[in-house]
Amino acid sequence: MKRTTPLRAAIAAVLLTVGLSAAQAGAAPLPEPAAAPSASAGLLDAMSRDLGLTAAEAEERLSAEKAAVEVEKAARRSAGAAYGGSWFDAATGRLVVAVTDRVEEAEVRALGADTRLVRHSAAALDRAKARLDTLNAPAGVAGWHVDPKSNSVVVDVVRSERQTPAVRSFVDRARAVGAVTVAETAQAPRTYAAGTVGGDPYYTGNVRCSIGFSVHGGFVTAGHCGRAGAAVRGWDGSAMGTFQGSSFPGDDYAYVSIHSGWWTVPVVLGWGTIPDQLVRGSAEAPVGSSICRSGSTTHWRCGTVLAKNETVNYSQGAVYQMTKTSVCAEGGDSGGSFLSGDQAQGVTSGGWGNCSSGGETWFQPINEILGRYGLRLHTA
Repeated sequence: MKRTTPLRAAIAAVLLTVGLSAAQAGAAPLPEPAAAPSASAGLLDAMSRDLGLTAAEAEERLSAEKAAVEVEKAARRSAGAAYGGSWFDAATGRLVVAVTDRVEEAEVRALGADTRLVRHSAAALDRAKARLDTLNAPAGVAGWHVDPKSNSVVVDVVRSERQTPAVRSFVDRARAVGAVTVAETAQAPRTYAAGTVGGDPYYTGNVRCSIGFSVHGGFVTAGHCGRAGAAVRGWDGSAMGTFQGSSFPGDDYAYVSIHSGWWTVPVVLGWGTIPDQLVRGSAEAPVGSSICRSGSTTHWRCGTVLAKNETVNYSQGAVYQMTKTSVCAEGGDSGGSFLSGDQAQGVTSGGWGNCSSGGETWFQPINEILGRYGLRLHTA
């Protein structure tokens, strides 16, 4: 971030106000404050708009999802080889864990999760998906992912292309792998880069994209936004940094180092629509969790996590290990931040649809990016 911008200075001022009451330790005792909300009013408003929740329901859901993250970790360890995947059930506010063994099912229930007995383990489904990843998919195949709810690998095909010879041939080869189901989607996915327009966060060449998350030394974003060595200009057009690493297709992530005069903070911008959000970690949210996205075009939008470890078949080539969401996005949102509560989830890659008619958007998980480049997330 550049040191001279009033908005960024305001962010720093807000952060500096935290804990000022400690200086009043010698003053008269104050009344016990009311319990603070678990999220900002702006985030709750965005969840209300996009998920149809009241503020109280949104707070309750965020609290339940936070607990589900911890239950998922314990359930995965407890179930071991019998683990079949898991998802958050918004109707009950509980984590559901699929298992292949009745003995392990009882142990997982004791941890506080609901369970479902299934045929295939998560490891077996991952192996089936890996075999699909070796196939060349035609444009009418949008992607494929492991779906714990159906206990299968779901192949998404574009509705209008389903009966074409190329798509039917791919589906036949996929079904031969086993544990495969086929679903339809309205459109093929595309990336969300955009041509240069004023007032947006960063540019490379004639492409505008969005910053994902601050890491120590720079930020992470989408790989299709620029190649390694490409120069980056900031929102004001001044020199900002350089792409140190970039991968697309195959992956869709990149790391940009920043020049002096810019610095990083553990904040995702609200663009004046909601208060800026602090980033406190990168604990991965389960399938079914609520999730929100910040981008330079459509600002704050919310939805739910639909699938993980999905292979997305862009026109430029397949991208692996993506997470699918019901959040909308538009051109210029590429690289932007996906958050669940105050936990970083990933950077916007692409999708289909828009924020007028709806659609789906994929992101590249943040922890994979951090591990790939040996980066440390800047957290509050």
